[in-house]
Amino acid sequence: MARAPRVPVELTMGPFSLEEARRHGLTRYHLRAATWQSLGGGFYAVREIADQPLVRLAAVAHRLPSGAVFSGRTAAWLHGLDLAPCNPIEVTVPIARRSEIERSIAQRLPVTSRVRTLADLGRCLPLVEAVAALDAALHKRLLKMSDLVAWLEMHKRFPGNVRLRRAIELAEPATESPMETRLRLLLILAGLPRPQVQVPLHDDKGRFIGRPDLYSPTQRLAVEYDGATHRETMTADHRRQNRLLNAGYRLLRFTAADVISTPDSVVMLVRQALVPDDLPPALGLDDARLDNRNLSQSPSTSEQRRHVGRASH
Repeated sequence: MARAPRVPVELTMGPFSLEEARRHGLTRYHLRAATWQSLGGGFYAVREIADQPLVRLAAVAHRLPSGAVFSGRTAAWLHGLDLAPCNPIEVTVPIARRSEIERSIAQRLPVTSRVRTLADLGRCLPLVEAVAALDAALHKRLLKMSDLVAWLEMHKRFPGNVRLRRAIELAEPATESPMETRLRLLLILAGLPRPQVQVPLHDDKGRFIGRPDLYSPTQRLAVEYDGATHRETMTADHRRQNRLLNAGYRLLRFTAADVISTPDSVVMLVRQALVPDDLPPALGLDDARLDNRNLSQSPSTSEQRRHVGRASH
């Protein structure tokens, strides 16, 4: 019967170097066993935890140059945002001895500060991805909008600041999910009026009846994104929908498939719902009086898809 490999408890908590392994009686030969996995750069971890992001990042942190920090989406994940931290692992290195990086510590690892991390995402990511990151950070209260505005004023010559400024203008701290951000921006970038976000609605007796994701008060139009949890909350969602309709509100619901696969249809339905009630229903979007409203034609499907990108659940 084959002898079970020796696994020192001290080496099961995180990454370790070959030198540490030798102190516990293991050699490079032992580390070739299926129990262990190489993380690169002379670091290893027990296989059960080797693919965990924090373990991989801790191994990389041991090899960072002096003054270097995790940045971009990697830093955002360490600060608590739901972004992919290791594809790729992003690092910022000082370009000169006197250059300073706005840094902090998150989960015991060196990272760019919260404000610098979100500023970098706003400058470097595609617009919709940037706004989704800002929405999430603002919603979690990792920082304030004024923090980003102040950073912009202090770093006016940084590349990408035009995009960051636009992302700040479009950000909404009340947004509760990345797909809500994508749905909102799909409508705004199509030229539709900017909706309100997570507004509490009441009936004629002042009773609270719902809080839709998006709301256009002029037409009493509520728009909601049905995410992965919709099936679990379907009964409550239907009750809320009935209350809204009974109180004289209108409601449109969309899924990730609608936003990603048929954005033109989403825009068309919302555009039609924003048409004043005095327009003949048979004419709808073909009525000439629409030409004078602030409901510009939507861009092509390909352009919208370029803005919206992939779904996040």
